[in-house]
Amino acid sequence: MEILPRISVITPTLNQGGFIEQTINSVLGQNYPDLEYIIMDGASRDNTLEILRKYGGRLLWISEPDRGQSHAINKGLRMATGEITAFLNSDDLYEPGALLKVGKFFATHPEADWLTGRCRTIDPKGQEIRKAITLYKNAWLKLRSYHVLLVLNYISQPATFWRRKVVDTVGGFDESLRYAMDYDYWLRVVRSFNLWVLNDYLASFRVHPSSKAGSSANAQFDSEFQIARRYITSPLLVGLHAVHVALTVKVYRRLMSSNQFVAPSNVSGTE
Repeated sequence: MEILPRISVITPTLNQGGFIEQTINSVLGQNYPDLEYIIMDGASRDNTLEILRKYGGRLLWISEPDRGQSHAINKGLRMATGEITAFLNSDDLYEPGALLKVGKFFATHPEADWLTGRCRTIDPKGQEIRKAITLYKNAWLKLRSYHVLLVLNYISQPATFWRRKVVDTVGGFDESLRYAMDYDYWLRVVRSFNLWVLNDYLASFRVHPSSKAGSSANAQFDSEFQIARRYITSPLLVGLHAVHVALTVKVYRRLMSSNQFVAPSNVSGTE
């Protein structure tokens, strides 16, 4: 009989009472046999705590001031006991059956240390949007190229999972980063571990005006560019990243003008 690994999912949150219950249900509704769900709340002032108390027996949660999203994730990682870990922001969702697919993959691929899958983009009402951008990222994802990752972030954070040994090797998330901390993490991890890909949709990333990414395209992409420069040694790749940023910002501004909220990467602004 196949023994599935324990999966620890961490949700950092701050004042996301309008969406967090949907996120919680998408995690607990997986019915994964060995799930540890940890919610790190940064002392929310809305109805978040009222919602968390409803699920107190089915998840672990702490509400206290923190130093931002990365700090909240790192606190959760230190609490986590699972062999497999991930973080899901408090406005994003797992697709039905996602954790079972992930658990079975790691159980049958002991050589795999981190895994990503496909991710949809949805609006505040949960309707899928930006299908062309999803297809664009999926196309680059097939290559699993380190050099391409230096130019653009094709890895969707809500659909990414990693073994405990990854954290033990590369550490936690950079707490100095307000934006794109996931991109920095991928660039650190990929230097030590091969990326594996599931060609299945594992999560949905929600775009809405109050999310961090949804409120500032320029800040998000500027952060990604500055992060990439930490790791790029080739002037050509620096130039290609800069060109890609300029073109992508134009695309997202056009989307915003057509009444689609700006969200340049798969990091949601929960803090």
